[in-house]
Amino acid sequence: MIVPNALRGKNLAVVDVEGNGQTPPEIIEISILAVSRETVVVEEMRSWLIRPTRPITPIVTRKVHGITNADVADRPTWSEVSEEIQAALTDRILVAHNANLERRVLSEHLPSWTPPLVLDTLRLAKAVWPGLGGYSLEKLVTHAGLDTSAVADHGHHRAGWDTWAAWQLLARLVEEGELAWDDLVAAAAPAEFVPPKEPQGRLW
Repeated sequence: MIVPNALRGKNLAVVDVEGNGQTPPEIIEISILAVSRETVVVEEMRSWLIRPTRPITPIVTRKVHGITNADVADRPTWSEVSEEIQAALTDRILVAHNANLERRVLSEHLPSWTPPLVLDTLRLAKAVWPGLGGYSLEKLVTHAGLDTSAVADHGHHRAGWDTWAAWQLLARLVEEGELAWDDLVAAAAPAEFVPPKEPQGRLW
C-alpha cells in the first residue's frame, strides 16, 4: 500500500489494544504497524497475545473481541513483552481510532513512554466526512469501501484487524481531504499537540 505524500518521512505506529474487561483494564492483545517507508505491507504488522493477571470477563469475550482465557493461557505476561512493545512505539507518532483511549491504556502499562504526537482517525474522520451519523471504525471501513481482506483471518475487533483498518482509514482520509501535514495535525491531533495559531497582527 502506497503511503500518502503528507505522511512520507514520518515515523508512525498505528496501534490497537484489546483488554480483559476488568477495571483498570489489562492489555491482552496489541498490534503495532510501523510506517516509515513509502509503502506498507500487512506482513510488517506485529501482534502480541498477552496473559493478564486477572481473567478476561465473559462479556468482552462475547461482545467485543472474542478472545478467551484459554487463548491467552500459554502466552507471555505483560512484564515479559513490555520492553519489546515499548521499543516498537518509542519515537513514533501514535495513530489509533479513538486514540485517547489507546494512549491512556498504553501510558498506564508503559509509564516511561510518551508519544511525540498522537493522530486520531476518529477525530480526523469527523473533520473530513462530517455528518455521517456514526464513526465507529467498522462503519467507516464500510463507508469508505476499504479492503480488509488481508486481515480477514484476524476477525473484526481483534487488534490486527483494527490496526490495519485504522491505517487504511488514515491514508484514505488524508487523500480525500487533500491534507498537507500541518492540516492533518490540526484536524487529527488532540488539542495539547496542536501548536497555537500565530496572532494575525494588531487589531488597531
